[in-house]
Amino acid sequence: MSDEKRTTSAQHDLTDMGNDEFRDAAHTVADHVADYLERLESYPVLPRIEPGETRAAMSSAPPAAPEPLDDILSDYRTLIEPNITHWQHPGFMAYFPSVASGPGILGEWLAAGLNSNVMFWRNAPASTEVEQLVVDWMRQMLGLPDDYDGMFTDTASISSMLCIVAARHAIPGLDSNQRGLAGRADVKPLRIYVSAEAHMSIEKAAIVAGIGRDGVRHIDVDDRYRMRPDALEEAIAEDREAGLQPFCVVGTLGTTSSAAVDPAAELARICERERLWLHLDAAYAGAAALIPEKRSHFDGWEHADSIVVNPHKWMFTPFDASLLLFRDASHFRNAFSLVPEYLRTDVSEDVRNFNEYGVQLGRRFRALKLWMQIRYFGVDGIVARLREHCRMAREFASWVDAADDWERLAPVDFGLVCFRHRPTGLAPAELDEHNERIMGRVNRDGRVYISHTALSGRLTLRAVFGNPRATMEHVRTCWRLLQEASSGADQVPTS
Repeated sequence: MSDEKRTTSAQHDLTDMGNDEFRDAAHTVADHVADYLERLESYPVLPRIEPGETRAAMSSAPPAAPEPLDDILSDYRTLIEPNITHWQHPGFMAYFPSVASGPGILGEWLAAGLNSNVMFWRNAPASTEVEQLVVDWMRQMLGLPDDYDGMFTDTASISSMLCIVAARHAIPGLDSNQRGLAGRADVKPLRIYVSAEAHMSIEKAAIVAGIGRDGVRHIDVDDRYRMRPDALEEAIAEDREAGLQPFCVVGTLGTTSSAAVDPAAELARICERERLWLHLDAAYAGAAALIPEKRSHFDGWEHADSIVVNPHKWMFTPFDASLLLFRDASHFRNAFSLVPEYLRTDVSEDVRNFNEYGVQLGRRFRALKLWMQIRYFGVDGIVARLREHCRMAREFASWVDAADDWERLAPVDFGLVCFRHRPTGLAPAELDEHNERIMGRVNRDGRVYISHTALSGRLTLRAVFGNPRATMEHVRTCWRLLQEASSGADQVPTS
């Protein structure tokens, strides 16, 4: 059909895109995606554009009449695809990995076609049961006992927020989901404990849960950036003495800055003794529990009340997919369940209605893409890829350790390396500026993108390896660019 006929037809036809046209378009889109993955390295990881440039190239008003699909896809190819930050690029070594694998992408497409809204069993029978199945597959893969249950959410921020609310609801006599917290003289100020290296999402969860940022107490870390159990115990005792109510500890198994692992077993013992909820944020590093020789890092996490692991970080799952695991599902159901008449069904109560365990009513069919990719790669295949990423990180770290003018700033337990250039004769502030210039020069090259953080007050460069499309040549390229940048960093501006 010509573009002119298609446009005319669409103006008078009030149905959806025709099936033949959809089939042709779907093949074209599949080719676009496959071509993109094939030519990824022709793009700089960071697009060379200025703020507002992409929007300015598009029409400021929506089109009143239908436009030919070829024109739409042409604009996609020229205006959108080149002008994103390419998280799929094998040179993307910033933040944490978020890579969409081939089978995961296919699963996402199939889920979009089904458009299954996984609210409750009756309106999503197979979708609900696939999610239950995949949650249990993941539990087994992570080595957790069979008393864990769970579900998928979008991100660790939301998973952790749900856990904070469930923990608040579990406080005996508080009845927070019915009575709230405001204006209650019978409620002591609530207290959550996190390490100084914890993710900011816990503070956001405290804001949403009515606890406030003042209700979050940060606990000192040791020289490996792990929460100190002795400092936690002291803080709990001080707060009880001051008339506050401790109720939750959030440990991090793989901190954002350095992938440090809080001592889960010791935290669990403290929480059991003090009757506190233990939530463990393993959003990035939790995937490493699939690797047998890495599982010791997670000793004790089987005693946590809740755990979050993000398959969309280090398991090649298209964003978004966050796995929320919990030992007692009733805490979540009691905290969140509301079933008005229009949601009641004639199905027996032994089915899982996921909307009763969190804030969302409508939920995406996230489990399908994981179901596909776990079957496609197999557990052994996923483990082999994770193990290779850890090997890449160790190799990169060995180059840092062997260089007289570079230093590593944190242990390398997973796929992340924290480091900096340290020439002689620079004061601390000058050293930070010097490394910031190195990062700017590397990132402007376009072949690699790294990020930074602060550890013990020092600007720290970060390179993370977790892309199944990356090879050792990409790792070597990163190291070469860093060495070249370090020699000329003081002559290059940061912007």
